[in-house]
Amino acid sequence: MIEAMPIVSASTGLHETLALLTSQLHPDANHKEDLVFLKDVFSEKSLSYLMKIHEKLKQYEKQSPTPVLHSASCLAEDLAEELQSGVMEDDERELLLLLSTPHLKAVLSAHDTVAQKNFDPVLPPLPEELDYDLEEESVKIVRLVKNKEPLGATIRRDEVTGAVIVARIMRGGAADRSGLVHVGDELREVNGNLIIHKRPDEISQILSQSQGSITLKIIPAVGEDDRLKESRVYLRALFDYMPFEDKATPCQEAGLPFKRGDILQVVSQDDATWWQAKRVGDCNLRAALIPSTQFQERRLRYRMKMGSFPAAVSPKTPTYDRADREDCDSEGTLNGQDIAVVSPKSKAAPAFCGHAFSWDFYSAGLRRSFRLKKDRQGSPGEPRTPDANQADFLIYEEVTQYLPRRGERPRLIVLIGSLGARITELKQKVITENPRRYGVAVPHTTRSRKSHEREGVEYHFITKAAFEADIQNNRFIEYGEYKDNLYGTSLESIHSVLDRNKVCLVDVQPEALKTLRTAEYKPYVIFVRPRIHNSQCKKLGSSSSLSVGITEEDLQEMMQSSERVDERYGHWVDYVLVKEDPVSALAELQAVLQRVEVESHWVPVCWVRT
Repeated sequence: MIEAMPIVSASTGLHETLALLTSQLHPDANHKEDLVFLKDVFSEKSLSYLMKIHEKLKQYEKQSPTPVLHSASCLAEDLAEELQSGVMEDDERELLLLLSTPHLKAVLSAHDTVAQKNFDPVLPPLPEELDYDLEEESVKIVRLVKNKEPLGATIRRDEVTGAVIVARIMRGGAADRSGLVHVGDELREVNGNLIIHKRPDEISQILSQSQGSITLKIIPAVGEDDRLKESRVYLRALFDYMPFEDKATPCQEAGLPFKRGDILQVVSQDDATWWQAKRVGDCNLRAALIPSTQFQERRLRYRMKMGSFPAAVSPKTPTYDRADREDCDSEGTLNGQDIAVVSPKSKAAPAFCGHAFSWDFYSAGLRRSFRLKKDRQGSPGEPRTPDANQADFLIYEEVTQYLPRRGERPRLIVLIGSLGARITELKQKVITENPRRYGVAVPHTTRSRKSHEREGVEYHFITKAAFEADIQNNRFIEYGEYKDNLYGTSLESIHSVLDRNKVCLVDVQPEALKTLRTAEYKPYVIFVRPRIHNSQCKKLGSSSSLSVGITEEDLQEMMQSSERVDERYGHWVDYVLVKEDPVSALAELQAVLQRVEVESHWVPVCWVRT
């Protein structure tokens, strides 16, 4: 039974009235089921929310926000004239000066422009001929305003039923922001045109002819409200990727091109094969597709197995092969203009048993340094790098931003270079100009100490037996032999500098990064290479040379050396310093070192996680 309703006033809200009505429902024996049903319906939170929304809309209609006036500029001019007509006090003079400033005049002019416009959202009415009787299925009518931005969705045709299904929603796109279209929704009509049996090119024509807005008739997917949260994973790309060169992508128009070293924010990993990501720093809020780590590694393994991909070399944009087919859907962009459908069914790195010796000797001149032979010897221990767990496939590296906190040891600065870079000379100049802030890891040697040398300053002088024992105990990041004497840089020497709160600069062979690139040192890697102009190459003949004694052969070696370092170790480099001349190179390096100390940089996430 329903008791007498309490008296409600005209100001009582609709949702409040509904709550009062619900409280008065007391089922009796004769109408128990009906009244229980009514009470359940009236108690639904969604119904209460709809009532509140209805009241807010009605309130907006009655008291829509309007500007107080539309001519603030004219009012300000009138006030200025009134102030000037008589004798002014100090505060009046100050007000007149304020009203005369161009900035305030611009603000008032902008106010008047906005006040004279109507910013209420306006959508055209729904077509009257829409058929809502669709095989007794729940149907949703979605109206999206069309603009230059793609809608950010892809579609595919179900192989069994032939239905057109929303395959994915690109995070940040118009469809995602609307919240009205979801993955798994079945698309039945576009602007009143039935598309169940239409070909993709016919659907494309319908969308391309749409103007103003697009009306979609959709059969909602089951559980469409269970929207996954956007992930916040950041990756450093370790290879170049061009989606228009990758035939395996489900939709090339929806792919995200990127270069090695770009930072990508992965916003969705719902699809195990194609992730959605944005490039950090881009203005575009819409996510795009990138190959997942698992998929990229799987197809690279296949290419290696087939002999079309050399191991330990940074991969370029992958080609399409049979290994990709099992992971590809036939999808197309649903962008309000067209649908593009892809139907997939229609120098290896040398092996080192150790670190190379990297000392630069300049006393004999640049030509001799080119010809200096360096022994490649065994690496102390297994490489401790992320790539050790990726079978040498350079795909992505999870990163986060890092800035040393007060009291933390400085980051290790690692300089690597190609032939002709003369990084030892550059490093020494930095330390000489600021010895209190920067230090060098003092090397060890087995040669005899000269009269002017001091223990622990130029070198640590030890016996050959002690040196070999340190090698066995993995205490060197690199070592080598020169003129029957052993030289090496020890981890202990690096710690000695860092423990004094100095920035330690080391110049090493790139192979040493496998040991140094850890959370303990958090190295910032700078690749120094000489600038080689095309004019230099043209001037040099087989017998000509420059004043510094560099021949055409030397230039070729320098270029090839730079390319090898970039190809094999470029994914570990944080900054590339192109050395034009010693003065500008020193200034640039000093500026970079200052930024490392005061700015945050992207580092492997494992360096900061405890």
